[in-house]
Amino acid sequence: MNRTIRRQMRRGEQRIRRRLKKAEGGQRKRGDGPEFSTGGRKYEVAERTRATPYGGIPVMHQLVQKLGLVEKIDEQLKLLKIHRPYFDSDHILNIAFNALCGGRSLEDIEVRRNDIVYLDALGARSIPDPTTAGDYARRFTAEVLLVLQMVINEIRVAVWRQQPESFRKETARIDADGTYVGTTGECKEGMNINYKGDWGFHVLMVSLANTGEPLWLLNRPGNRPSHEGAPALFDKSIELMRRAGFEDILLRGDTDFSLTRHFDKWHEQGVRFVFGYDARKNLVELAQGGDESEYRRLVRAADEALDKQQRAKPPRFKRAIVRSKGYKTFNLRHEDLFEFDYKPSKAKRTYRMVALRKTIDVEQGQFCLDVETRYHFYITNDWSLSMEEVVRESNDRCNQERLIDQLKNGVRALRAPLNNLVANNAYMVMTSLAWSIKAWFALSLPVSPRWRRKHGAVRDEVLRMEFDTFVQNFILLPAQILMSGRQRIVRFLAWRPSLPTLFRFVDGIDGS
Repeated sequence: MNRTIRRQMRRGEQRIRRRLKKAEGGQRKRGDGPEFSTGGRKYEVAERTRATPYGGIPVMHQLVQKLGLVEKIDEQLKLLKIHRPYFDSDHILNIAFNALCGGRSLEDIEVRRNDIVYLDALGARSIPDPTTAGDYARRFTAEVLLVLQMVINEIRVAVWRQQPESFRKETARIDADGTYVGTTGECKEGMNINYKGDWGFHVLMVSLANTGEPLWLLNRPGNRPSHEGAPALFDKSIELMRRAGFEDILLRGDTDFSLTRHFDKWHEQGVRFVFGYDARKNLVELAQGGDESEYRRLVRAADEALDKQQRAKPPRFKRAIVRSKGYKTFNLRHEDLFEFDYKPSKAKRTYRMVALRKTIDVEQGQFCLDVETRYHFYITNDWSLSMEEVVRESNDRCNQERLIDQLKNGVRALRAPLNNLVANNAYMVMTSLAWSIKAWFALSLPVSPRWRRKHGAVRDEVLRMEFDTFVQNFILLPAQILMSGRQRIVRFLAWRPSLPTLFRFVDGIDGS
């Protein structure tokens, strides 16, 4: 960031701080009315000044170009034989950038297609319209879609390799889960009825918990089980981690992903795993037959933190209402851990089984009716972890639910707007690229040795940031797009707290 821009950033920050400071502790009213003024307004259309609300998009386009994504897509995909005028990368980035700009459906592409300043920001004469974008997604076959995901993952590996050595020394935690994508359409090939009686698709997602990136998305009919197709994607993910330089790999999943016939293979490869396991009758009997002295009380991290810092609890209004109405409630009294060796029928080795026993009070009104005992089981090939750490690893896998929620309701990638299973899968992959670009932006932020702690904290904040927050901070920046000779100038029109971070990124990517 040069001296002039740094001075402008400082002035913009000082200007807004001075304005907001007047409101601290309250300030005099403006006349007798509210703060939101209702004074006269006049509306005009600018003749010379042209601006776009998507000032951050040129930066994201520069990022994917610098990483080589555009070149690799056009080189390896080859879905289009003739380019009139669009290439494969144009179609894919068109859909991804639509999501980055806050687009909620393919139809929102039409807004950006008619924004001449947006087109100037991308250096494009035009972009595909919504109908053309949908037609492109319908060209995909399962084989071509796999190639696209492999191309995107090649870029991931390149980004991971650019990270400090400490990044790759961490355990690579690979999570898998299924999520349901419903539809009210009647002409969508490949949809089916799930166990709840709902129509739609069942999507398998395999992700890297360290960065929150979706590695693979596999669309399936709505009646397929969660684990279908997971072993192959786990194997592909392990290969990715090895190529990136991760030394330690941990697979995680719920009970549906305890694929016992693959345990021996993963163990021999030096891959660790922690999976939930169904509470079958024989396992419950083994847990009940254990010596009570071998059980150990589980103290959750949140309870441990509260014990260190006692504070008054706010009143529990829900509990009071439930008790007053005499409803039956289940209240956890305590949790205990027990472990034993267990050999699944489809495995040749013996593995470690951790049993979590929950003691639950069954209450109705002010009376305790009964005490229930429930068991949860976790299987792992790692004997170095404590029982508490095994449970924590399994529980931390639930963070993948947050990623699924972001892809559903933030990026809106997990949707089925097209008419067949593979086309919808292609739409999901292309739209979810917007989330990956966000992660690559965060991982590519330069960290100065002098400001290592501050820059590292900002990087982590952007990496964990919700998608809508990222769009508000780094994409929806009003800017002019000016042409000077052969250079495209992006002139931001207002100061934002995120602008210093954006300029630091641009300086880093230009200097690399």
